[in-house]
Amino acid sequence: MKQIFNIDQDKKVLVMQILFTTSMLLANIVGIKIINIGPIVTSVGVWLVPISFLITDILAEVKGKKFVANLIWSTVIALIFSYLFIKLSIHLAPADRFAENNEAFVNIFSSSARMFGASIIAFIFSQFHDIWAFEFWKKKTNGKMLWLRNNLSTIVSQFIDTVLFMFLAFYQMTPKFDAAFIWQLIIPYYILKIILALVDTPLVYIGVKWLKKK
Repeated sequence: MKQIFNIDQDKKVLVMQILFTTSMLLANIVGIKIINIGPIVTSVGVWLVPISFLITDILAEVKGKKFVANLIWSTVIALIFSYLFIKLSIHLAPADRFAENNEAFVNIFSSSARMFGASIIAFIFSQFHDIWAFEFWKKKTNGKMLWLRNNLSTIVSQFIDTVLFMFLAFYQMTPKFDAAFIWQLIIPYYILKIILALVDTPLVYIGVKWLKKK
């Protein structure tokens, strides 16, 4: 176990990159499941999105804005590839021994193109805002107060992510989904994201220290 934490920085960065891309892939795959967290009805993916912002802030602090931008675009490619392959797998005829399970498979993985498009757009805008805002506050604070720039960048970025996704994915899906109803969905979901962002603040310090440690 000790060897895992004593690897060189390049390998540590690779671990963070893998966790980032995996978190976003899982958020899109398992995010269709809806759960209750107290009184809030939300996607199970709500646990994964804060992880992505946590990782981008850690990497932005250690490796810089351009490095994280490349990671974001590579993750977009991975998301598009996974979506297209899932769509292909849905339309392939099942083997006889899988035929009885095929309907369940199709039902689970048949996310709409609108939902996926909303997810990708929200991901791109929120993540690029996050690394821009993180860099902006880093300059304003002369590289100090990591906790402040982490939370300021993440809280606004989570708002962008939530609002864009909710409106692009659900607005006017049915007459019930008007602007007022969408905001009713956004507010509790966003409050939960803020709480998760504040709770993970110590992990930013731990992650930065881990990456910088030789």
